[in-house]
Amino acid sequence: QVQLVESGGGLVQAGGSLRLSCAASRSITSFNAMGWYRQAPGKQRELVTFIAYSGTTRYADSVKGRFTISRDNAKNTVDLQMNSLKPEDTAVYYCNAKTTTITTSRDYWGQGTQVTVSS
Repeated sequence: QVQLVESGGGLVQAGGSLRLSCAASRSITSFNAMGWYRQAPGKQRELVTFIAYSGTTRYADSVKGRFTISRDNAKNTVDLQMNSLKPEDTAVYYCNAKTTTITTSRDYWGQGTQVTVSS
């Protein structure tokens, strides 16, 4: 059973920064990709960013240039540095790990961490 534990959420003023961290219970190199999703009240969960096994990264247009995903294979952690935060970034942020084979795909999720950006 894989466990993903997020930390680092909180309350910050607009324009401020937060760093989220996701610690995995097994080697993150065993996953095809890891990423961060978020869900705001009344909205669907959306992809924020991911980093593939190859190191390729992708970002949602809404966070490009402000957020940066990184990983530490030795510590089995994936971090999300969030700068220039906006009130619309307010959401619960979830860490995700994905494994895929020819026939199956599986997602693992953390419990979520609240990020609140005040105006």
